[in-house]
Amino acid sequence: MTLNRTPLLFAGGFLLLLLGLWRVDASPARILDGLGKLGWLVALMWPPSSGGALVELLEALAETVAMAFLGTLLAALVALPLCFLGAGNVIASTLLRFTVRRSYDGLRAVDSLVWALIFVSAVGMGPFAGILALAVPDIGLLAKVFSEAIESADRRQVEGVRASGGSRLHAIRYGLVPQAAPVMLSQMLYTFESNTRSATILGVVGAGGIGLALGDRIRLNNWDEAAFIVLLILVTVGIIDFGSRRLRLKLIRA
Repeated sequence: MTLNRTPLLFAGGFLLLLLGLWRVDASPARILDGLGKLGWLVALMWPPSSGGALVELLEALAETVAMAFLGTLLAALVALPLCFLGAGNVIASTLLRFTVRRSYDGLRAVDSLVWALIFVSAVGMGPFAGILALAVPDIGLLAKVFSEAIESADRRQVEGVRASGGSRLHAIRYGLVPQAAPVMLSQMLYTFESNTRSATILGVVGAGGIGLALGDRIRLNNWDEAAFIVLLILVTVGIIDFGSRRLRLKLIRA
């Protein structure tokens, strides 16, 4: 008789959850107290207000979107040549591929928020630090997915280019890149929409954009203006998500 493991797994997960909540002192009294304060904050957020700074907030929001776009673009431009060094159907040396792929892991292992703190200290506050903080971990991420897209390409197209007299570079240019390009562009779009959300958080630590304005409002307890900024961010992210999803579907079907 086969034992159904689903209830056991569910019970084990529930016990782990209870243990974790106990370790962080999430007592029922503390949860109820927090919910009460949260309700009080929500009441202070209504109705949302721009505080007479709508133009300033829109400029900061545009700066956040530009920061996400430029960070993604910079990461993609650096990741494109690096990805070929990690692809097994391009580089035969196992040692070289292993070293390059571990470098991918090293770049993306550190969160963009940590990089933001580093770059704010190195280059000063502002969107330039945010662009660098987004680009560095994304180089590792995009290089990894780009190399996987190249490895999954059909070898018959590459062999056809070589059979017609093309060089190894021709085989990569005309055999591998056209197959991997839709996947690469799709991943870039997804990274851009993800970076739009991340750029907001980076602004709170001094990397510029709408996050800086949001952090200022929270520190001053201007919760109605903070709610207005959050709504602006939600609308912007929703528009970018919708547009990038449609583009990704077109690229994948192409």
